[in-house]
Amino acid sequence: MPLAASAQDSQVRISGFLDAGVFRGFDGVNQLGTIQRSNLAFSGVEDLGGGLKASFRLSTRFDMGDGLGEDAGRKPFWHDESTVGLEGGFGKVRLGRALSALWAQDWQFDPWSNNNRVASPAWYYWHPLTPSDRVSNNGFAEYGRMNNGIFYDSPTLGGFTLHLSGSAERTEAPGRKAGRGYSASLNYAREALSGMLAYERNGSGDRDVFVAGKYRFGKAAVMAAYDDSRMAERGDKSRSATLGATYQVDAVTFKAGYGRQRFNDDTNQFFALGADYALSRRTTLYASLGHQRYAHAGSRTAVGVGMSHAF
Repeated sequence: MPLAASAQDSQVRISGFLDAGVFRGFDGVNQLGTIQRSNLAFSGVEDLGGGLKASFRLSTRFDMGDGLGEDAGRKPFWHDESTVGLEGGFGKVRLGRALSALWAQDWQFDPWSNNNRVASPAWYYWHPLTPSDRVSNNGFAEYGRMNNGIFYDSPTLGGFTLHLSGSAERTEAPGRKAGRGYSASLNYAREALSGMLAYERNGSGDRDVFVAGKYRFGKAAVMAAYDDSRMAERGDKSRSATLGATYQVDAVTFKAGYGRQRFNDDTNQFFALGADYALSRRTTLYASLGHQRYAHAGSRTAVGVGMSHAF
């Protein structure tokens, strides 16, 4: 005999982020496509009563220029997230595929939210040797998401939240030891100040330590981050520091960023400028400029303009 639910309230939502632009990449190629990431998501929450809720999220990512799934279909269809979970006074627990605890929180400390292939120092310098799973994208590395994972987000206590994630199954990359990946992030946010301390180890033994902070004053914000990313077996290491700032004048938000990376014995640098113009709460026009200086590969510059719409 089926049990009657104590409440029948449920909500299903369709949402997404659409981005397209014209840009010249660091490879010198002119193209039209995705400068930031585009996605389409289906999510829902059901009130189970007694302060308990069930939730799900299915999200796919794609390129607006040609309509193909991200990386021409190399990644899973529900690449962005596919989870089901429960939430209540204890926090929120999800099962499935999603961003690890580190990657789900770090974007707050980059002016471009670690989401701009032209201007974001974080895109190029954060966690370069520590993919969350080396083989989960049809045999290719996944920088950010865990398959077959358990994800936990705590309630906020005194401005602090704890985020945990781990793979329930061992992963094995060719020529690497098999293991279970895990990640933890302690975050603080109260009034003008926010910060983050995180650690991640993937199933192949590569590990990453990340610390960041941000301070807001009036229409401006400044942020800084330090990332230590290391490969287990070859011993490669990347230590990066990034600085960023934003300043809002009416509908325009100006952005600036700098990154410095020590990759083994080489020193690389990244300089970036950008501006967003908000046509509305959901629609933005933007311009981005990035300049890289590599120890052995010289200097490269990328520039792009685009439009994004959230719904």
